Amino acid sequence: MAAMTHRSPSPALRARQGPTDAVILVLGMLLCWVAGSWLLGDAVLPTPWHTWAQLQVEVHHADFANHLLATLYAFGVAMLIATVCGILIGLILGSRRLAGDVMEPVLITLYSIPKIALYPIILLMFGLDISARIAFGVIHGIIPIIIFTMTALRNIPAVYGRTARAYRLSPQQTSWYVLIPAAMPEIVAGLRIGFSLTLLGTLLGEMFASQYGLGHLLMRSMERNETASIMALALMLFVFATVASYLMLQLDRYLRH
Repeated sequence: MAAMTHRSPSPALRARQGPTDAVILVLGMLLCWVAGSWLLGDAVLPTPWHTWAQLQVEVHHADFANHLLATLYAFGVAMLIATVCGILIGLILGSRRLAGDVMEPVLITLYSIPKIALYPIILLMFGLDISARIAFGVIHGIIPIIIFTMTALRNIPAVYGRTARAYRLSPQQTSWYVLIPAAMPEIVAGLRIGFSLTLLGTLLGEMFASQYGLGHLLMRSMERNETASIMALALMLFVFATVASYLMLQLDRYLRH
């Protein structure tokens, strides 16, 4: 009887709860934002409507399109490199137990290093060019993708590998038809984290050594103490990252289902 009183909610009820929880969360964040603006003052923390108005000004600026395209291009290339190389390296390390055991602590150590400390080395290697921004984005996002992919392969049941050998599949066929589909949910989870970190790395690269990009606009606004512009650009990046993360989360849930 006790077990019958603790039934899990039905799928229809969970579907209704999802949008409701999201609306409550957004309203709560807006209320905290308004309260913070009221306590600190509009000069320190602009109100949501002031930030929205400033965002309209930023978007309609003559050079905004060039800065946006520069950021999207650098981020897109960095994300592509981090995804392809991260998955390939993760597959290799995950399929070879000894190599994975050796490299895992090395990767975790590299992941814990503040990446901004490596920026002088990146500049010496790639110069003040878009290559440095791409490289800085890649080093932020590739390690989580490697770790998640490697862990996903380790968690695949051993019977999958025995079945592939019974069908005499080549290593390439085993990876494409067996390993990658079985590990795909965890790989997508790693891509969600890699996406955010790659975007962060690209923006940091633009902030310190670039004349174009949203990161450059943020740094210029910080130097001029333009709080409204900082909040407007931060809001746009937050919305972009949130929407992308939500779409990847839905893909993750679909693959797990």
